[in-house]
Order: sequence, then structure tokens, then C-alpha cells
Amino acid sequence: MSLDRSGREPASTTEDMDKPLPTVVTLPTTPAVNVAAPTITYPQPRIIRLRKTVAQPVLAAFLAGGVAGAVSRTVVSPLERLKILFQIQSAGREEYKMSVGKGLMKMWREEGWRGFMRGNGTNCIRIIPYSAVQFGSYNFYKKFAETAPGEMSPFRRLLCGGAAGITSVACTYPLDIVRTRLSIQSASFVALGEASRKQLPGMWATMVGMYRTEGGLLALYRGIVPTVAGVAPYVGLNFMTYEAVRKYVTPEGDQNPSAVRKLFAGAISGAVAQTCTYPFDVLRRRFQINTMSGMGYKYKSIWDAVRIIMAQEGVRGLYKGIVPNLLKVAPSMASSWLSFEVTRDFLVSLGTIDP
Repeated sequence: MSLDRSGREPASTTEDMDKPLPTVVTLPTTPAVNVAAPTITYPQPRIIRLRKTVAQPVLAAFLAGGVAGAVSRTVVSPLERLKILFQIQSAGREEYKMSVGKGLMKMWREEGWRGFMRGNGTNCIRIIPYSAVQFGSYNFYKKFAETAPGEMSPFRRLLCGGAAGITSVACTYPLDIVRTRLSIQSASFVALGEASRKQLPGMWATMVGMYRTEGGLLALYRGIVPTVAGVAPYVGLNFMTYEAVRKYVTPEGDQNPSAVRKLFAGAISGAVAQTCTYPFDVLRRRFQINTMSGMGYKYKSIWDAVRIIMAQEGVRGLYKGIVPNLLKVAPSMASSWLSFEVTRDFLVSLGTIDP
């Protein structure tokens, strides 16, 4: 714009007013697009994956069963060994024909604290996989037997428990027969002699010796028939009685009973199952040493063993060792069920804890 000589703007003319106004061009607008930020998935740390793995119900039951077995057997090791020494006594072999208290004092006097724990190491090595397989397989079989989640008849529980018992015995029986031999070889039986008690082989040496001198693999499974015959109803009765008793000692709606209630249910179930199947346990121990040098009974069959025991020892012969057995059942089964459920609940809870 130009200015006149006085520095003022010149007046607008008609010509200027007639000029068309400049056209405003509006550019098309592009609609806004919401672009989501890319999702980045980070791999889970190993500890989180491990926690979720062990929290699986079957694996949690498997691991908890192993812990339960080791705890329970260690608690009652002196009574367990004394029971075995009572069981293998027969006519003419009565070095341990005495009360439970005197038997424990004899073990302490002759062998010290090692006598109380003799064979317990092997028993723990055996019982960890035994209990783990037993509890784990029981929970596995329950999946196929439940009519609804958590609902199963007593008969189905009996079948599942029996199948779990057979499975666990088949997997760990060689360690059980070695445990029996280790419990006996240091005892003061005249038939063993002083020399054999001074040279005590360990677990592997005993197992290898049996394999080489007593018939190979069959020697490590000697006595498994009466064992299975007794274990199947024992485990079945144990599980069935435990879960039945828990229904009575657990208040309605309480899914997590107190430790005292669990101890009570475990003690009752163990006592009932052991008493009903005890003769099979005596036969098992007798057959496990049937070919042991100096101690063998030379039974030809189960019926032959029952006939000889009844003829020489009477009905009491089939219940030898029942007193220390019942004394150990309550603390053994109670601690077993308590440690099992506490461990299992802890492992399962690992899967619900936020990292």
C-alpha cells in the first residue's frame, strides 16, 4: 500500500472496492487414525514357570507324597524296626520275645542310636518315591473314577487306593526287601552269628549280593505276591477311611479342617487299615528273608507259609509285632497326612501368587 505526501493512507476508491475478495482454499482433512501401540510379550522368568508347573494338582500331590513318606518313616523308625524283628521270629527263634519297651531297650543297649535308625536311610530312599507314586497315582486314578468334581463313592475310592498301592509297590519293591535285610542283619539273632554282624554290607552291596547269589531279578521281587495282596486292600482302606472320617470331623462348609482334625483322621484310617491287613505284612517279611543265609524259612508258597505258621505258632503268629505296629500307626499316618496336605496346599498355592 502506498502513502501520500502527508504520510496518510489514500482514501479508498470505488475501483478498489469493486475488486473481488481473494478465494480461501480449504484443503481436505484426513480423518485421524488411532494406531495402537505394539504389544510386547516378555518371556516368563524361570521361577514363575517352575511355580506354575509344581502347582499342577497331580505333580503337587506327587511331591507332597514324597515329603510325607520321609517325615512319617523317620518319626517312627525305632518302632518300625522292632516290628520287623518281632515279625520274623518263629518257633525256636525268640531272641526278641519281649515287650515293646524291653525290645527298644535291647536295641539301644546292643546297638545304640544307630540301632533305632538301622535301615531308615534305605527306607527313606524307598518311601519318598513310594509315597510320591502312591499319592500321585491316587489323584490320577481319581480323575477317571469321579462321577462329579470331588464326588466319588466309597467303593470307587477303595479301587483307586488299591490301584495306587499296587503301582507304588511295583515301582519300589527292591528297596523294600533290601530295607528288611538291613534291619535284620545287625540284630542279635543266634542264627546270624557274630561274624556276620561285624561285617554289615550297605544298601547297594546287599542288593547286588541278592541279585548274584539268590536268583537274579526275581530275588529282588521275592514276596511281592503277599505284599500286593496286602497293600492293595491296605491302601484302599486307608484312603477310603481317611476321607470318610474327614467328613465327620470337618464342619459343614469347611474345606480346610484344622491340623488336629487331620491328625485324628489320619490316625484312625491308619489303625483300621493296618489291623485288617496285618497278616499279609507278616507274610511279606517272612518271604523277604525266605532265602537269607541262616534266617530263611524255605516256604514253598503262601499257603504253605500260612499252614506252617498256624501249626507252629498259632493265630498269634500271623499277628506278631502288631503292638509296636499299632503304636507307630497313629504318629506315622497322622504325620504323613498332615505333612502331605500342608505340602500339597503350599505347592498348589504357588500357582495363585502374583509375581
